[in-house]
Order: sequence, then C-alpha cells, then structure tokens
Amino acid sequence: MAFANRGHRRRARSWVAKTGLGLGLLASGVISAPAAASPPVAAQERGAEPRGALLAAWQPPASAGSQWEIQPSGPSARLQDEQNTIDVFQALAPATVFVNQIRRVRDFSMRALEVPAGTGSGFIWDRRGHIVTNYHVIASGERNTTYSVTLYNHKTYTARVVGGEPARDIAVLKIDAPAGELTPIRVRSGRASLAVGQKTVAIGNPFGLDHTLTTGVVSALGREIVGYGGITIRDMIQTDASINPGNSGGPLLDSSGYLIGMNTMIYSKSGSSAGIGFAVPVDTINRVVPQIIKFGKVKRAGLGISRVRDEIAASVGIRGVIIESVQRGSPAARAGLKGLRWARDGSVDLGDVIVGIDAFPIQNFDDLYNALERYKVGDSVAVKVQRDDKLVAVEVTLTALD
Repeated sequence: MAFANRGHRRRARSWVAKTGLGLGLLASGVISAPAAASPPVAAQERGAEPRGALLAAWQPPASAGSQWEIQPSGPSARLQDEQNTIDVFQALAPATVFVNQIRRVRDFSMRALEVPAGTGSGFIWDRRGHIVTNYHVIASGERNTTYSVTLYNHKTYTARVVGGEPARDIAVLKIDAPAGELTPIRVRSGRASLAVGQKTVAIGNPFGLDHTLTTGVVSALGREIVGYGGITIRDMIQTDASINPGNSGGPLLDSSGYLIGMNTMIYSKSGSSAGIGFAVPVDTINRVVPQIIKFGKVKRAGLGISRVRDEIAASVGIRGVIIESVQRGSPAARAGLKGLRWARDGSVDLGDVIVGIDAFPIQNFDDLYNALERYKVGDSVAVKVQRDDKLVAVEVTLTALD
C-alpha cells in the first residue's frame, strides 16, 4: 500500500482513525515505515493501551519521505497455522523415507550394472526397521531387483521385502538400521475420526526431491478407487494436497502429526498434481501391516473355492461369481456348494453362481473380495447362490485362505 503525497497521507490517517482498521495493521507490523525509520514500539510490546491513545501517539517520522510500504511480518509473528505446519514437518519428516528400486542388468559387453528402476516414498513403522510403502513402488516381477531405503539423515540401507497385499497396494520392507536412527510414524489407536475440510500434510519425495512438504485439506471421504491389484480400495481419502510421482507410499498426516493415510495415486491428465489425490486410509493400514509383518501376507477369510474369471462370466451374460471348483474338506464343500461339472462329451454344466454374501450383493470378484474382507476366520455367513433356476442360501463358516 503506497501513499503518494502528504495530502493522501493525511486523508488516509483520518480514514484509518475513523474505521479503526489501522490498529490491527499497525500492531501486526503489516504497515510500517522504511527500514531507516524508527516507528514507535508496537502495541504488543507496550502492553494493552487504549485504542485512541495508540493512534494519537503514532505519527509518520519526518525522515520517512513520501512512500509507505507493506512489509511482511517477522519470524516471531508467524501465523498459528504456519507454525503448526512447521512443527508437523520437523517432527515427522524423520519418519519419512526415500525408497529406491535398483535393477541389475548387463550391457553389450556383459558387464553387470545396477540402474535405478523406480523410486517412491515410505514411512518408518517401528524401531525394528519395518518400512511401509505402496506395493506398486516395489513391484517389478524381476528377480534381479534390489531395494534401498534412505533415511532423513541421508544414510542409505539395503532393504528386503517382508511381504505385501497388492489388493490394498500396501507393502512392507525391512532394513537393518540402529533403532536410534529410526523415528516411527505416529499412529492413533482405534478407528480414525476424519472430517471433510480438516487440514492434511503430505511428506514425500516427488520427482526424487527428498522430504518435500505440501499441505491441503481432506476433500472427500469414502472414495472407491480401483487399486494396483485390480480390486477396489474402499474408504479412500481424497485430498487436494499436491501429490506427484514419487509421493507414492509417503504419509498423509493431520494437524497433530498423526498418520491418516498413505498417498497412493492421483487423477491427472498430465501426470502431475491436479489437486485430486488419494490415500489408503490409516484404518486399512493398521489392519494389514501387522499381518504382513507377522505372516508375510494378509490372512484373509474365505469359502474354500476357486472361481471363473469375471471376463468369462461377463462373456456369457452371467452376473455374479461362478464357482469353478470346491476344495475338498473345505467349508464350501461341507455346505454343499457346487462347481462346474464336465460332461463326457466335453461340455460344461454350470454349478453355483454366488450372487450375495449376507446383505451384500455380489456381481463380480471385486464385490466378493470386499464383502468377505468384513469378516474374520470362523465367522458364519449366508452365501446366496443361483443354482439352476433357483436362489439358494447356504450357511458357510469361513476358513483361512492359503
């Protein structure tokens, strides 16, 4: 804000005095004289003075010239939200890591070379060295692939894959680092309570730039997004915090510095952030990660069947999951579920088609997977099947899948 001449300054001072707006601007240091000037002591330094007295006492220094300018507040006048963002980053950046995928190849002279094959982010789960990241960050399908994890202190450790759950795009790595160098992520016990509009802080390594911070809000909750494993990940968190390639696997935090999700994917035509990012919710992470650490995979409850692929079912106009075969001795076999039957002439007779689990309708394997995920081993469910021209419901006790 610049006042061009003395007349303008006098009118401006009169307007400020009438409106009272000058008090906040002067007290906060937003309107101030050039550096050479020596304005009076700010209100917060002098204590609580009457408003009129403060304005009457303040006069532009004679040496100030004809120009007044807006200057930023100093570090001591940071906004509360700014300081909160700084505090969250300083506390949780050490819990965020850089994940690098390295592939060994041979050049034309058959020399072995190690080349970068992909990068991403992750976060420290515990002081035993477990690192959580997205499954797609470490998936390669190549035997000659190794992994490394770089900590906030720039030390790099070789990592091994403990296991993962492709359907939820979650993987766990393990590094052998001293416990004193490991800062675990902060996770609340119990189910997370999130609200649209609350602040989000994302830390990661977009485009290989380590420990980059972006902020935003929770834009929506309960999104359903098809993940890396081709299965819908439900209850995804949508955020407008800028997320770019390389952010995958990094933490999404709330204003208290607690984990609320793992940054996973974006909607973008350009491949860069368009303000629509998605994170796997912390409740899913809390359920999946301990199982991966303990078993190398997720122990899921199932029926004891094999299925016909969805595209084949769709090609013959069938909605539901066609049972291909029933495992001997399984709960499905004991409940009398039937698979395909092969005739002597080579034709196939249809058996049971699963169309419901309790109150959940089933139209494909995605529906079946997400329906059974709500249960644990030993639970009993009503499996509704289409058998010939009849709808039949049978009770099945769920078993652990291999």
